[in-house]
Amino acid sequence: MKAAEGPRQKGPVKTEEKKREKEHSDSVEESVIYWQKTDDISGSLDQTKATLKEVVGLGTSFDIVFREMTLAGQRTGLFFVNGFAKDNIMLEILKRLTYLSADQLTTDALKAFFECYIPHIQVEVEKKLSSTINKVLMGMSALYIEGEQAAIVLDTRTFPVRSPEEPSIERVVRGSRDGFVETLLSNIALVRRRVRDPGFKAELVQVGRRTRTDVCIAYIDDIVDKVQVDSIREKIKGLDIEGLPQADKQLEEAIINKGWHPYPLVRYSERPDVVASHILEGRVAVFVDTSPSVMVMPTTFFDLCQHAEENRQTAFMGTYLRWIRFLGIVASMFLLPLWMLLVANPELKPGFLQFIGPHDHGKVPLVAQFLMVEFGVDLLRLAAVHTPTPLASAMGLIAAILVGDIAVKTGLFVNEVVLYMAVAAIGMFATPSYELGLANRLVRLVLLVAVALFKVQGFVIGTTLLVLLLTLHRSYNSSYLWPFIPFNAKALASVLFRFPLLEAKKRPSFNKTRDNTKMAPNPDNTDQS
Repeated sequence: MKAAEGPRQKGPVKTEEKKREKEHSDSVEESVIYWQKTDDISGSLDQTKATLKEVVGLGTSFDIVFREMTLAGQRTGLFFVNGFAKDNIMLEILKRLTYLSADQLTTDALKAFFECYIPHIQVEVEKKLSSTINKVLMGMSALYIEGEQAAIVLDTRTFPVRSPEEPSIERVVRGSRDGFVETLLSNIALVRRRVRDPGFKAELVQVGRRTRTDVCIAYIDDIVDKVQVDSIREKIKGLDIEGLPQADKQLEEAIINKGWHPYPLVRYSERPDVVASHILEGRVAVFVDTSPSVMVMPTTFFDLCQHAEENRQTAFMGTYLRWIRFLGIVASMFLLPLWMLLVANPELKPGFLQFIGPHDHGKVPLVAQFLMVEFGVDLLRLAAVHTPTPLASAMGLIAAILVGDIAVKTGLFVNEVVLYMAVAAIGMFATPSYELGLANRLVRLVLLVAVALFKVQGFVIGTTLLVLLLTLHRSYNSSYLWPFIPFNAKALASVLFRFPLLEAKKRPSFNKTRDNTKMAPNPDNTDQS
């Protein structure tokens, strides 16, 4: 008898293994339907458990929990992820349910639990098994009841989160010290705290067949251009990709900057006050869960050159800081190509610049020196990112000795090459947008090679092609070089000068806002009759 029972026991196991190996599901819905032929929740708790074992690894993954209990005479199962569940909330709910007796329930146990006996605010009923699985993987809990073809979903989630510290890239001398974190709900709360407008909308969309990443589109309803919001929403909802493990950067590449263009089409910010200011100007902010940075769109080249520090100082000092920053950005792009052009063509130098140029060109051609120093600075930047803080000062000392002293003394580099490269690097680091600084650095490399090969013609043609490239670059059907191209004198003045708050009465026309007035009409000028 035992020998005869052996093959009958092995048969179903082999069949399940073959079925498991053949499964290729891109989504939870497909997987659930594959294992139980339907996406509806089964009335059998055992059938639900069997499906959960195959779909989410119940019994294999240690953090996937299915707690079976008998509540008010009903067999139930509480399904949750251990790392996401908030223990005190779940204990209070279960404590209330354990006091129930069977005679307190009506014939509809699920309706009684939902309407009367679960003391929690965010509760809903789901009839699809894939939907309950997705919500549990988001951090919620699902209560299945024997004989009921539905589940009660409770929002008991909590996520590991760090404190909202000031972002290191966008530091200011005066101003708030809070910054975005990796939790979407916390980030929305930081902005809503600053924008207490009933028209502030935060739409939630899930992206990715596997990751189902939460993406939030935030804007003020009566200010923003609705066409722009609809376009962004449709692009995000129309994405058919596996997931967004890299969060906002992958979303940007998927819906906006799809090609090889080096310049960014969105502005990233980790400061809630900066994002709130842009939303009040009529722009759209896109939050992605697990990312501490927020995308602001549309944006322009000149937007990416501005920093929060300018608005934390007086109008005069803010304008001064803005001009210094603009000069640094221009220097990071054009200083090295212009210096090499004047050295290669001394006849172009005016009288007051005759001192420019090395007396000894060194053992290596100038363009090779520049390229070597460029790559060396990038290597140092990458090393600084990966170097532990206690070793960072030692690495900087070694770099200064090798690049700044020994390389010059051995004749490998010329003093002025190191000097101007340092000025250009400082200008790149002073660029508020990290992505813009990297793109400007690439332009500098291209201009250096063009000057080395074609002298004046290379510089002129390279600069012209750069302007054309930026002009043709569109940020949601708007010019990337606005307000310079197309020219708008008032808007360009607001870029070059940081006007006092009460003088900035209009929102930028670039945003195509429905309401472009920032200041209420003066009551003294109204008709009193």
